[in-house]
Amino acid sequence: MRLNYNLPPALHQTLFILAAALIIFSPWFSSPEALALGLGFGLILGNPLQELSEKAAKYVLQAAVVGLGFGIDLYQVADTGLSGLLYTAISLSVTMLLGFLLGRFFNITPKLTHLVSVGTAICGGSAIAAVSPAIKANAQDISVSLGIVFTLNALALFVFPVVGHAFGLNQQQFGTWAAIAIHDTSSVVGAAAKYGDEALQLATTLKLTRALWIVPMVLVSGMAFKSGEAKAKVPVFILLFILASVLVTFVPAALAVAPPILLAAKKGLLLSLFLIGANLSRATLRSISAKPFYQGLILWLLVASASLAVILMF
Repeated sequence: MRLNYNLPPALHQTLFILAAALIIFSPWFSSPEALALGLGFGLILGNPLQELSEKAAKYVLQAAVVGLGFGIDLYQVADTGLSGLLYTAISLSVTMLLGFLLGRFFNITPKLTHLVSVGTAICGGSAIAAVSPAIKANAQDISVSLGIVFTLNALALFVFPVVGHAFGLNQQQFGTWAAIAIHDTSSVVGAAAKYGDEALQLATTLKLTRALWIVPMVLVSGMAFKSGEAKAKVPVFILLFILASVLVTFVPAALAVAPPILLAAKKGLLLSLFLIGANLSRATLRSISAKPFYQGLILWLLVASASLAVILMF
């Protein structure tokens, strides 16, 4: 990898590690700032630990999500989240239909159209990664769809809290909207954490419930594209998140360990956002052609605006 500004590799790696440490130990960083610092490395200086940070971002985020489960009271979720589950089910169907129509309009290949639609409908890169083998997508389609989803996902982290405050959304409304309209779990949790604790609890629960749709989506995708490789399973970290929520709801002793776990989880989230931002390179942006990006952008805007309108109405 060619480094910008010809930084000595040792210095470049040291700066990267110091930035990651600053994210963890500084009290001044929130989700947007952590992602912005990562984007600065990825797009300006370059990521000196690309392969390592890609793996670390995945596992740190998953561990953070599990830890956030200790802040989820299932009784509260049952009281506030049923309408959000209904919105989620409806939005999945509508998003896939709109994605298909936009793909036809822009004359995009069926597999790329499907990957962008799935990434928008369920949970961004995780859904794309799960569905790709089932439809035998090629490397270019996977790279382009991931680049589109990641770019819009990063934008959502900054835009959604601003829009939420502008429309006067309460914590429950924003949590529901974020879970429906933001692609990846990382930005859903990051945006909701910026908005408030109640929004964070609801958004995290709804988003991970939404992620369970990966299983039927992989099976349906394999059948639609006549692939015999449609295999799917529920990610382990989602099961652990559910277990953490059950423990903190029904086991009093779990409440004693919940606060430090929640603090560590929120720090882990910030670190994962920094790493995710650092993994976006100029090469990734250049790989995104115009028509698929327009499909992903328009689809995202339609989903975000329509879901916001419905939430405001009810």
